[in-house]
Order: sequence, then structure tokens, then C-alpha cells
Amino acid sequence: MRFWTADAVSMAGSAFTALAVPIIAKLTLHVSTTELGILRAAAWLPYPLLGLLVGVYVDRHRRRPLLIGSDFARAAVLGILPLAAALDALTYPLLVCVTLAFGSLSIVYDAAHQSFPPVLVPKPLLTAAYARLEQSAAVAQSAGTPLAGVIIGIIGAPLAILLDAISYLVSAVLLSTVRPLEPEVALGKDQPRHLRREIREGLNWVYRNPAFGPVTLTSHLWFIGQGLLTTVYLAYVLGFDHGAVVLGITLGFTGIGSVLGAGASSWYGRRFGVGPGIIVCRWLSPLAYLTVPLAGDSLGGIALLCAGQLLFGISLGLDGPIEMAYRQSITPSGLLGRMNATTRSLNRAMIVIGAPLGGILADHYGIHLALWTGVAIMVVQALWLNLSRFRHARLPD
Repeated sequence: MRFWTADAVSMAGSAFTALAVPIIAKLTLHVSTTELGILRAAAWLPYPLLGLLVGVYVDRHRRRPLLIGSDFARAAVLGILPLAAALDALTYPLLVCVTLAFGSLSIVYDAAHQSFPPVLVPKPLLTAAYARLEQSAAVAQSAGTPLAGVIIGIIGAPLAILLDAISYLVSAVLLSTVRPLEPEVALGKDQPRHLRREIREGLNWVYRNPAFGPVTLTSHLWFIGQGLLTTVYLAYVLGFDHGAVVLGITLGFTGIGSVLGAGASSWYGRRFGVGPGIIVCRWLSPLAYLTVPLAGDSLGGIALLCAGQLLFGISLGLDGPIEMAYRQSITPSGLLGRMNATTRSLNRAMIVIGAPLGGILADHYGIHLALWTGVAIMVVQALWLNLSRFRHARLPD
């Protein structure tokens, strides 16, 4: 419960930064859509650069101290932005540098975070545990994002980021009180270190294991499409009248959908199974984003955007806990850190490709062509997974 609470607090604060950073870039610094894509890519660039090394590091250390240290460090890094704004020194290069530093710290946190629940709950309850985490993240987004839009309008984006920094401090304090059901063991401390071999073991497990390969490869394509679509979506909606408020409202519907999806994920997984359940969710993503190129700056258009984001959130809420429980349950404990870091790092590497690509397409060929390109990529990944052997995947007994 304390781990869950810490996660919910930091996720609630993250809604402020997720909205504030693109608003600072687009409305304060007046960057182009391509520059906005580069800024989004900067958040994920550390994952392909450092992720595989972090996976080895996490497998060799206890996860709770890594979580606590990462939270304290991220609070300090985020604090740079409101300080720079107060000193009238907030620039696009500084925004990119802070985003890079924050992303580097988040690699460590994410690899440790995803590998921590197996020592907190029994294996049969992992799907339910990840569903609860998904629900709290979704509630934070559905309530936090619209609230962030309002608060940013009142106090400004830099001070809103300060609220996120405070949330990481609160999370670190809560995590310091968490005690696992089983004492954590730092694996391999008494063994010689073979960095290349350990990285290779993680890559082999993720890509050559027939239980992992298809879903991992199609996830990469999904993240290219999502990185492209999110960049273009931000630029598109921020161009509306009262764009920051509209953006907060529409993204809030993503959170509402995620709450609904996560609440039904345990039943959904039991009813349809791992393979078919995840494949259906992969088809919902392009269907949800079909609404964006058809919408405009009117009440009807905004309602259409909200409906699309609601459907997208439902797909995320249903898919996330099932896929995470599947990955964790079939992976040996000594590979959990490397599996999570490898999968997450290379998925985020795809955002580094997709986000700038979306900006370039929007700036040179128009926002609507960029949106249709992202939808087409989403369709391809869903079809690929549907035709693979992954449709027979299921949780181990």
C-alpha cells in the first residue's frame, strides 16, 4: 500500500510536468513542431544510450534504494526549471538539457520500479497488483491533467513543475518506509562481472524467446507511431483557442479511459487470455487516433477528440497490467531488471525516432498527413501481432 501510494503521488505530480514542458516550449519559447519533437525525443534518448547498462546494474543491486535515490535526484533536476524562470534564464537548450537529465534518472527508477512488485505480492496476485498501479496512474492523469491545465493558467508552467518536484520528494519519503515481504537480495555480488554477457543474456531473453519476440518487436513499431502521433497531437491542439485547457481536458479523458480499462483488466485477461486480449487492445490504438485528423477547433471536434482519447485510454488500461504480469511471471528473477530495462529502453528508443519524425512531417507536409502516417503505423503493428504466434500466449499455471 505504501509503494502504491508513493507511485500515485509521483504520478499525480508528473501530470503537471507532462503538460507544462510542451506548453513552455510551444507557447512561451515559440518553438517549431520539429523542435517540439526533438524535445520529446530528449526525454527518451537516454533509454537507448544507457538502458541496457542500467538493466545489469539494477539486477545487481537492491531496488528500493535505487527508487528512493532516483526520486530525490529527479526532484532536484526539475527544480532547475522554476529557478531558471525566476531568473529569466529559461531557454530551449536548458529545457532540452533538463529533459535529458530527467530521462536519465528515470531509466534507473523505471527498471527498479517494474521489478519491485514481485517481492511485495505473491505471483498469483501480480496482474491485480499491476492493475492497481495502472489505475492509480490513470486516476492521476484523468484528474491531474485537467487540473494541471487550470493551475498552469493561474500560476504558470514553471511553478507547476515545482509541484511535481515536491511530489517526488514525498514519494521518496514514502518509499523509505516500504518493507518487502521477502528481503531483497543483490544478485551476483559474489560472482565475477561479465557486462557483455549479461547484456547479451537480457537481449536474448527479450528477442529470441518465442514467448517475447513478437510482442516486443510490434511494441517497437507501436511506440514509433505513438511518438509521432503524440508530438503532432500536442502541436495540433495547442494551436486551438484556449489550447492548453483543451489539451488538459482531452488528455484527462485518456486517464478516465485508463481507469476504466485497468479496473476491468483482470476480468478481461481471464476472459480472453493474454494473446487475444493484448491483440484487441493493439487494434484499438489506431481506431482511437482516427478521430484526430477528423476533428477541429469546435465543440463537436473537441468532443470527438475526447472520445478518441477515452478509447485510447481504455486500450492502455486493459493492455498494461496483462502484458506486465505476463512479462514478469515468465521471466526468472535474476533477469527481471535486464528484461524490464531492455524492453523499456528499446521501446523508448522508438519514441526518439517517432517524435522528431512527427515534427518534420507536420512542418513540411502538414499536420493531417503526419496524423494519417501515425495511424497507418499503428495499423501495421496490430496486423503483424495478430498474424504472429503470440495470439496463443497465456500466463503460466
